[in-house]
Amino acid sequence: MKGLLVCLFFVLADCHIKLDSSSEEYEKEGRDFQNRRSTLESFRNRRIPTEAEELTGRELIDYVNSHQSLWRAKENRRFARYPDRTKWGLMGVNNVRLSVRAKQHLSTTKDLDIDIPESFDAREEWPDCDSIKVIRDQSSCGSCWAFGAVEAMSDRICIASKGEIQVSLSADDLLSCCKSCGFGCNGGDPLAAWKYWVKDGIVTGSNFTANQGCKPYPFPPCEHHSNKTHYDPCRHDLFPTPKCERKCVPTYNEKTYNDDKYYGRNAYGVKDDVTAIQKEVLTHGPVEVAFEVYEDFLNYAGGIYVHTGGRLGGGHAVKLIGWGVEQGMPYWLIANSWNTDWGEDGYFRILRGVDECGIESGVVGGVPKLNSIHRRRHVAASSYMDDFF
Repeated sequence: MKGLLVCLFFVLADCHIKLDSSSEEYEKEGRDFQNRRSTLESFRNRRIPTEAEELTGRELIDYVNSHQSLWRAKENRRFARYPDRTKWGLMGVNNVRLSVRAKQHLSTTKDLDIDIPESFDAREEWPDCDSIKVIRDQSSCGSCWAFGAVEAMSDRICIASKGEIQVSLSADDLLSCCKSCGFGCNGGDPLAAWKYWVKDGIVTGSNFTANQGCKPYPFPPCEHHSNKTHYDPCRHDLFPTPKCERKCVPTYNEKTYNDDKYYGRNAYGVKDDVTAIQKEVLTHGPVEVAFEVYEDFLNYAGGIYVHTGGRLGGGHAVKLIGWGVEQGMPYWLIANSWNTDWGEDGYFRILRGVDECGIESGVVGGVPKLNSIHRRRHVAASSYMDDFF
C-alpha cells in the first residue's frame, strides 16, 4: 500500500510539473501573440516623416537601412537611371484596391473550415507544378497586371488537374488582346484580366528567351539589379503595346490559336482579410495581388519589406504564393516579375496583417475550367520552364 502511495505521489508530481510547463508555454504564447499584435498595430498606425517621403537615391537607401532592421535596401541601377515616366510606368495598376462592385462578389473559401499553418509555401505544397517556381520578367512594359494574372492562372490549372496539366499561359495574349483590361503596356486591371480568362480564354506562351508556346512574350528580359549582369540594360522608354494577333507564332504547330486556349470557370475578388486570403491560397493556389509601390521598394534587396521612405509611384501587381513568420514578424511571400536578379532571387516578403501598402485590399483569383479535352492533354511545359530565362 505504501508503495502504491509513493508511485501515486510521483505520478501526481509529474503531472503537476507538466501542467505547470503547459501553463507556462500557454502564457508565453499569449504574451508573444499580444506583443506581435502590439507591434503590428504600431506599424499600422505609423506615420512616415515628410522629410523621409522626399528622399531619393543614396539618401533614401541610407535612411531606410538606418531607421529599421526588417529589410535591406541597395542601389538598383536600372531604376536609378530611369526617367520617372518610365520607372513609374512599370507600375501598371491604377487602383490597387477592389472596387465596391467587386466586393459584392467575393470568394466563398473564406467560409471554409480550414486549419491554417503558421507558414506555407505553394512551391513546397505542390512540388510537381513547375510554373509555381518560375520568375518571369515584364521587361520595359507596364504589364505587371497581366503577368500576375497568367502566372497564378497557370499555377491553378496545374493544381486543379493534380499536376496533369503543366502549362504556361501567355502574358502577351492577355496584354495585347484584352481591350477591357485597360491600356496594355500602360497599365491594366487585374480583376478584368481574370474575367477575360473566363469569357475569351488565354493561349499558351513562354518568356521571350525560350520562345515556346502559341504566343511567347515579345520583349526580352533586362537588367533589374545592381550586382548582376545576366541581361542587357532595360530600355529607357516603355515598349508600345503589341498588336493583338489571334494566331500562334509560325514555329508553334501543336494546335491552332482557338484550340490552344484555356478558360476560367469564374473570377472574383478575395476579402481583404488575412485569414480569407490564406484560405483561398490553401484551397486553389496562388493569387494575384496589387499594392502601392513607393520609391524605397525599388531598392529592396531582402528581408520583410515595410514602407519606410520615398514617394508613391504607382500600383503594381504580383503573385502571392505563401506566408511565414521571421523573428516574430508575419509576412507574405510573393513572386515579382522583374527576373531572378531582383530582390530575393526574384521574390520578396512584405509585412502581413496590416494591409501594408494595400497588399491585402486588392486580391483576385478564379477557378480554371478543366473540360474533358484539356484533361486528356498533358502540355509539356517543363521543357521550357527549366530554361525560362
